[in-house]
Amino acid sequence: MVVKVFIASQSGSTAIKKKQQDVLGFLEANKIDFKEMDIAANEDNRKWMRENVPGEKRPQNGIPLPPQIFNDELYCGDYDSFFNAKEDHGVYAFLGLAPPPGSKEAHQAAIIQNGEVPESDKGDLENIGENEAEKDQESVHQTIEPEEAEKEEAEPVTEDEEEQPVTEEEDEEEPVTEEAEALTEQKQV
Repeated sequence: MVVKVFIASQSGSTAIKKKQQDVLGFLEANKIDFKEMDIAANEDNRKWMRENVPGEKRPQNGIPLPPQIFNDELYCGDYDSFFNAKEDHGVYAFLGLAPPPGSKEAHQAAIIQNGEVPESDKGDLENIGENEAEKDQESVHQTIEPEEAEKEEAEPVTEDEEEQPVTEEEDEEEPVTEEAEALTEQKQV
């Protein structure tokens, strides 16, 4: 099985160029075998790509833009699908390839396939359970007993505790500066 990436070597769109470079760079960096299929230089590639992108995956204008990714004849997706798979550590599944041993994707696949968490990760899950139990205990200690809540409601609020509205005189007061303090002290003497 060969991954085919349909690109346009002669594109006027910088967005398309960046997306193509992102896909190709990722495949090269992860040593995934692929073939570049140039739709600008080869009319047959352009026709094949346009005919083989499923109807529901086509944009509104009906003409799919590069990069488009296939695994042999099987359509994998466009750049947005690739990007989402990359963010979710699911590129190998997206491409229809087996993930390399030891990768995050291989680890996730093992969990899904076996329905079990490997022994190396069970300690992490136990710690998570302990942390949740501690949080539950903390929240129990922070609850207010109904009797205490009634006492708080029953206590009257004194005039000092109430908020008083700001009067115009208070609103117009100027901040006290060092010069103003010095003048006030001189007047008092």
